Amino acid sequence: MQNTSQQYDAAVKQCKDIFLKKMKDYGTAWRILRTSSLTDQIFIKAQRIRSIEEKGTQKVGDDIKGEYIGIVNYCIISLIQLELAGDTRMELPYDEVAALYEKNSKATKDLMENKNHDYGEAWRDMRVSSLTDLILMKILRVKQIEDNKGQTIISEGIDANFMDMINYAVFALIRLSEQK
Repeated sequence: MQNTSQQYDAAVKQCKDIFLKKMKDYGTAWRILRTSSLTDQIFIKAQRIRSIEEKGTQKVGDDIKGEYIGIVNYCIISLIQLELAGDTRMELPYDEVAALYEKNSKATKDLMENKNHDYGEAWRDMRVSSLTDLILMKILRVKQIEDNKGQTIISEGIDANFMDMINYAVFALIRLSEQK
């Protein structure tokens, strides 16, 4: 029997490790990005995964796993950017960003555990390609909310969609690790 919580933590730890190493290399240059630009970056990564899934081949050596890690990290950046909307600092201290990453990844895991309880881990029976499609659908939803200047009538907000994308990407990472 798989332990979802441990697998989830391992996948997020891998994402966070890469994120923090890149932060040491690049600082917080991502602070310049608007939410819409982050959404487009996530779209590009998800679209590349879908293209590789459909074609069955790829010409660039970066693997699909790395793209899912990128989706997780860009979604975390998006959540941080939403949280710091009024903060004009371009460069943030390492410890502050690490704490914000941890806070947002914990909130996202809490959401996953609540949904996993209600849905009975249905994601384990899904194809990885379906997880990719769900991420793309969520991106399109976010783009529509952005085009509506953040206004929704009945739907959840942008932050909830980013959290769902993180969870789908982590599920894909878990499923890919189990396939090896």
